[in-house]
Amino acid sequence: MKTDNTHIKQLFEFDYNQGKHITGTDEAGRGPAAGGVFAAAVCFDKEPCEELLEKLLPLNDSKQLTKKKREALYDIILENTVNSIVCVEVGEIEKINILNASLKAMRLACLEVAEKLPQDARILTLVDGNKLIKNYTYPQRCVIKGDSKSAAIAAASILAKVTRDRYMEKLDAEYPQYGWAKNAGYLTKEHLDAIDKYGLTPYHRPSFLKKHFAKQEQLSLF
Repeated sequence: MKTDNTHIKQLFEFDYNQGKHITGTDEAGRGPAAGGVFAAAVCFDKEPCEELLEKLLPLNDSKQLTKKKREALYDIILENTVNSIVCVEVGEIEKINILNASLKAMRLACLEVAEKLPQDARILTLVDGNKLIKNYTYPQRCVIKGDSKSAAIAAASILAKVTRDRYMEKLDAEYPQYGWAKNAGYLTKEHLDAIDKYGLTPYHRPSFLKKHFAKQEQLSLF
């Protein structure tokens, strides 16, 4: 029985229609209240053979995939693309805000990929979302929901997501009471209860918790 590879071919056709050296970029970790924000950039610098297309069949927005599928695709993407993964840590997020930190991580990752490509490469960067990268010299284009349209962006979303999940698992080993291996730093009830009980760690983003602490302060008045 032949596998339907229509979706994966559409992802690559989207990129090919844009140009030759397409670099896709996406981030992971904008929403959580703990941990750094990660961005990845990916360029499929060679047209994938049928064997590689077969391996990449599940390629999609990382949030639509199971952890097992993301992990399997992660190694395939690393081995078959020009790529870079960058983290901007909590201290800088607090200084420049999460949007600017996310765009900075994207810019650094994309620049690293550009440095690895041939000097005469005509690079076009596809940015997931609706915000262009600041202070970036290469041509770029926003792609809304790009991780479900572009092979390069989908691949970048997987690299960023898997890397950040592994990072949060390491932090969880250091601070197990916050449940970061499960909640990835998002403000679940378990996470908020742990914050109220144990306080903040150096990996928390205080600016993300202003509303929670204001609410706690109001409740304490009664």
